[in-house]
Amino acid sequence: MLKVEGLHAYYGRAHILADVAFEVSSGEVVVLLGRNGAGKSTTMKSIMGLVAPASGRIAFRGTEIAGKQPFEIARLGLGYVPEDRRVFTELTVEENLEVGKRPANPDAPEWTTEKLFALFPNLARMRDRPGSQMSGGEQQMLTIARTLMGNPSLVLLDEPSEGLAPVIVEQMAKTILDLKQQGLTVLLSEQNLHFARTVADRALIIEKGRIRFAGTMAELMANEGVRAQYLSL
Repeated sequence: MLKVEGLHAYYGRAHILADVAFEVSSGEVVVLLGRNGAGKSTTMKSIMGLVAPASGRIAFRGTEIAGKQPFEIARLGLGYVPEDRRVFTELTVEENLEVGKRPANPDAPEWTTEKLFALFPNLARMRDRPGSQMSGGEQQMLTIARTLMGNPSLVLLDEPSEGLAPVIVEQMAKTILDLKQQGLTVLLSEQNLHFARTVADRALIIEKGRIRFAGTMAELMANEGVRAQYLSL
């Protein structure tokens, strides 16, 4: 579904991504692991068109998307949940969801407000609450739900568990597994290895802008040396 080849990206003169390459297949949950500043968010933003790649190829369902505008990429069926959430604070939960609404996608699960309220019961209980009166965890769930209203076939989740209470992190893990069961493909970036282990099929480790490991989650958990070298603080 997603193929990245030879991706290079810069911030000014700083070389942030160097020859990044990986694939995500339909129905998979793939996690991009790494320390702060390793290049996880830049990888996500490059795929979504928010950072212009200096070189390389990004193909989504066979269509080259490197160089396209974010709205063009979104219309192809790629959803993005940013790390900083960005809910519309003056709008209610239900109004936030309506903002994200797009026509059904024949190659992806179709979402409605009521289906999302069933997936996120907490949001159902606060459908008339403004975004400004929600906790960080509730805002994160709302951002994911709003992205799903666009009926994407692949969702990019940037650090979905960061800064959330443990009980909310557990709910987030259950949500991602539920989405996978419904046929959604997910690429997420994470620092929380326990969370990643719970939800992901495969893992990629990025360090200093380069992919250092690619394999199944089981292979990563069996390789203590790789975890110690690239993930230990």
